[in-house]
Amino acid sequence: MSRVQRVAGPVALVVFGLIAILVALGYGGGASAPALLDPGPIVRWGLPIANLFVNLSAAGMIGALVLACFALSPKEPEYDRALDVAAGSAAVMTIVSAITGVLTYLDVTGSPLSFDQSFSDGISQFATQISIGQVWLAITLIAAVSTVLCFAVRNQTALVFVTILAFFTLLPMALSGHAAGTAGHDQAITSLGLHIAFAAIWLGGLLTMVLIRKTLHGERLVTVLERYSTLAIISFVVVAFSGIINADLRIGTLQNLLTSYGVLVLVKTLALVALGLFGMFQRRYLIGRLKRTGGRKLFWWLVSAELAFMGIAEGVAAALARTATPVADVPVSAPTPAEVLTGEPLPAPLTLARYVFGVNVDPLWLIGCCFALFFYIAAVVRLHRRGDKWPVGRTIAWIAGILLLLWVTNGGINVYEKYLFSSHMLAHMLLTMAVPLLLVPGAPVTLALRTIKKRSDGSRGAREWILLVVHSRVATVLTHPLTAAVLFAGSLWVFYYSPLFSWATTDHIGHEWMIFHFLIVGYLFVQSLIGIDPVHYRFPYPLRLVLLLATMAFHAFFGLSILTTNGLFLADWFGAMGRTWGSTPLGDQQLAGGIAWSIGEIPTLVLAIVVAVQWSGSDAKESKRSDRKADRDGDADLVAYNAMLQRMASTDPDGGGEGTGTNAPSDVAKEPQR
Repeated sequence: MSRVQRVAGPVALVVFGLIAILVALGYGGGASAPALLDPGPIVRWGLPIANLFVNLSAAGMIGALVLACFALSPKEPEYDRALDVAAGSAAVMTIVSAITGVLTYLDVTGSPLSFDQSFSDGISQFATQISIGQVWLAITLIAAVSTVLCFAVRNQTALVFVTILAFFTLLPMALSGHAAGTAGHDQAITSLGLHIAFAAIWLGGLLTMVLIRKTLHGERLVTVLERYSTLAIISFVVVAFSGIINADLRIGTLQNLLTSYGVLVLVKTLALVALGLFGMFQRRYLIGRLKRTGGRKLFWWLVSAELAFMGIAEGVAAALARTATPVADVPVSAPTPAEVLTGEPLPAPLTLARYVFGVNVDPLWLIGCCFALFFYIAAVVRLHRRGDKWPVGRTIAWIAGILLLLWVTNGGINVYEKYLFSSHMLAHMLLTMAVPLLLVPGAPVTLALRTIKKRSDGSRGAREWILLVVHSRVATVLTHPLTAAVLFAGSLWVFYYSPLFSWATTDHIGHEWMIFHFLIVGYLFVQSLIGIDPVHYRFPYPLRLVLLLATMAFHAFFGLSILTTNGLFLADWFGAMGRTWGSTPLGDQQLAGGIAWSIGEIPTLVLAIVVAVQWSGSDAKESKRSDRKADRDGDADLVAYNAMLQRMASTDPDGGGEGTGTNAPSDVAKEPQR
């Protein structure tokens, strides 16, 4: 490979990114001087360019870490080289994040750059007391810690936690910018977070492959490329989906596509479409050619072209963050109490039709449910193609569970959950009891272990990570029936009688955490009772019924405690919405208590029936197993048992007496013991 070809990819990424951002800023007016507090051309042009390099360095860090966790082998030089790329990218991100924080201070305050005490005091106050300053301080600190960890950590398991920390550098970005002020605040934050996270995996993974290409010899390039290609396809789908949601929130109408912001969105869209075509060509043609005839030179030139289009997309994206949107965030002159609290107007009065057919999209759970359906069905199809069978009932249960989860997180319940305690409680009950009751019989872990290919090069794919988690000490503790029951019942009291309830209700990040928490806790509890997937320990069936009844009694007592409480939970939220329809806040809270008390009885009954059926089936299977064993070995166990009794009788000092002696064994032999 020539020197020009080795540097073509990274240079194309940076050069085309800079060209794109300069053109987009000039066209969209993102660097135009404001009427008041003009920070000067250096800040107006330098700030978006600094943001571009923050995005590129974040992608390099995250992409390299993700590849190290899921595609590269610690036994090969590629692994250490990728971690060096991650550490270097994190170091660059630390520097450019600090520069961006300073430029943001100059942009917000209109202050000139200086090095006197007043400037130092001002930027210190900005970084510690002003939200946007705190954002860039947090990004800088997390990037600095990630730099150290990328140098220090080489263990593949520990590297997962470093990767999670690296993703946290993107969270402040999702919470700021246009997303923070748009009317669809929650959708904007979630979709933007998904967009930048998977764009980082996509771009950073490809950039990392270019930077570690010297270590990818022979067939190793094809192996890593195939694994990256899978990550790239998933990333493309998520980036496209989240981009559509963001564009809809920012643009609003088709006419607004003709505005400068809309045109820049179209340019970015075209770049993403071109990248999608690159990926299709790479997966359908180029990988096969690399396997057959090589063609590495063509491959690296195409990668350089792909990085150039990625640079265009990143440059336009950075410019869009500084460009005024057609749908401006105009403050409401006389906001209602609901708008003050939630940023959204009250929904229409609750009716059964609106509850069933209402839609309030949560991008995270919408795309998560779609992937869960797709991968499960694809795994079942793979099993059938190779001649194996998978019970239809398991597939139906999984699909029904995912569809129910999709409705809870994106349907009418999600429309009213912020405003009605009863809707919140219904969502909670469905997440902890109804959804897991359908998902657990689907046995997703067993299906994954049967369908995902095993790796032999020391790297860890999905199958290896699943096995590691299943056999980990943490999983052993969490899947123990007593632990699962304590988490299931105890988290109710801890959640609702602590500040966690307020956080999960008033903050979107808290709301997403709540869904994850209750879904996982419910899944663990149901898994301990009727699960098919492998766990370290299960109670005998009688103890499972006792555990179920005891836990549900505790659960019912919790519902009664809410039902009989005279004071309001979160009175400054549910009691201050200004609702003019529906029951009073206290009446709605009592309804929530009734839901917690009564709705749980239906899943409890179903669980008890399933446990009883499994118990009966287990006894029947054990009886058939014993019969088959007796047929195979001539009932060796019975013969051995009777022989033991004969020996005992022959050595009995009172042999020959009634009830003992030589007649006892023959009596036993007349009545088979199984």
